[in-house]
Amino acid sequence: MATSSSASGEFNPKEMMKQAEIYAVGKATKPTRTTVALAVTAGVFIGLAFVFYLTVTTGGSNLSWGLNRLLGGVAFSLGLILVVICGGELFTSTVLSAIACANRQISPRQMLGTWGKVYAGNFLGAMLLLVLVSIAGLYQLDGGQWGLNALNVAQHKLHHQPMQAFALGVLCNLLVCLAVWMTFCSTNMMTKMAMVILPVAMFVSTGFEHSVANMFMVPLGITIQHLAPDTFWLELGVDPSQYADLTFRNFIFANLIPVTLGNIVGGGVLVGLGYWTIYRAPLEALPTATLIHPDFSTTSTRNMENTMLQENLLVNDFMRPADVTLHPGMPVADALDRLFAAQLTGAPVLTQDQRLVGYFSMHDSLIDLWLNDYMPDPERKVQDLMKHEIQTVSPDNAIVEIAEYMSIDKNILYPVTSGGIATQLTTQSLSERARTMVITRPHQFPVVEDNKLVGMISRQDVMRALRPVYGQTVAVTAIEQDTAADGRELA
Repeated sequence: MATSSSASGEFNPKEMMKQAEIYAVGKATKPTRTTVALAVTAGVFIGLAFVFYLTVTTGGSNLSWGLNRLLGGVAFSLGLILVVICGGELFTSTVLSAIACANRQISPRQMLGTWGKVYAGNFLGAMLLLVLVSIAGLYQLDGGQWGLNALNVAQHKLHHQPMQAFALGVLCNLLVCLAVWMTFCSTNMMTKMAMVILPVAMFVSTGFEHSVANMFMVPLGITIQHLAPDTFWLELGVDPSQYADLTFRNFIFANLIPVTLGNIVGGGVLVGLGYWTIYRAPLEALPTATLIHPDFSTTSTRNMENTMLQENLLVNDFMRPADVTLHPGMPVADALDRLFAAQLTGAPVLTQDQRLVGYFSMHDSLIDLWLNDYMPDPERKVQDLMKHEIQTVSPDNAIVEIAEYMSIDKNILYPVTSGGIATQLTTQSLSERARTMVITRPHQFPVVEDNKLVGMISRQDVMRALRPVYGQTVAVTAIEQDTAADGRELA
């Protein structure tokens, strides 16, 4: 029943896609307060990155044009590193939540609502940093050259044609989201940091347009143009009227709107939906679970009674309805509470259209707890932990086949090769080997017919079906009376 998986550390694009889906759903399922707070944080981080960029590139006229911009791009990568490592909700990576929408895990309204909250939070963070930078008077650094550099960068951003600004926005977020996508293949923080540097350095040094960065950069130029004292302009020998086009109206219509739309297309469509189209069938919510039907061809009918049992006792007659099912998007905490209430250790996972996509058990949760040092992500969903490959049975399977499969592993009981050569010598009898063997097989199976879940069959259900072979059923009250009598005799 075992299935192969990629070796630890092996590059697997499909695994990265799964991580991207988890990432996408996580973007849209955080509480509003958390989302906005993290978005403000990300706005500050990206603004700090532009401060670093200006500091590195100011006074670099002695360097070649490309080298100076490359150094600035590497410096600017600090912003995305802070977002990835420290945590933040950045609009340009939040557009990857389009994957969750395509998977029908969130609605378009939820997706757009998340985008709006993150966008507003990023703007608030950029404005907060702008106030601090202005009060600090950073524009006066290097005899005002720092401020002049900021003015020139901001003004340049307003001189793009709308389609040019849109295209530069597409190219920018193509690289940003590819940088984020690459981080899905590693859990090592240093590796993640190294991965984001070159994509960010490329988009910055080449002049691509990032909407959140512009939320800080252009208003910084506008602030300097309007609030810098006369001494600033006199020291530089520059007429402030040269930057009269630095207005919020020009910023919004000539830059922010087309760049934002370009960022959505570059990240959400080209990267997010692009990979989703490659690795997912269109409109597929989650991959239907891989149903593994156990091979019962080796089960034995040891005598005539067993043959009669095999013919008369079928799963269809003893299976129970699948009353307790879980949903892929259900929080793990809610799923566990539902299992506790039903006194179950696991349950099948169904989509809204009743497709069987996985199986979630308490064992999966215990493994997750151990992997996270018993400090799990409280926003974990069932789909993050559930098994996608499920052993199932058919309603037409015999109960004795299920009973043997649950309790006996012929490979352990009879340790021989396919050629009949013994692989292990033992002095234990057949009975001793059967009683002491340890096998890892499910204690309950989903019952599937025509790829639809029709019920569940557990070890208890199988034992209830086979109980009559031990003789006539004794009333529970009689058993309790006999037990009480035995207790009195012992006393």
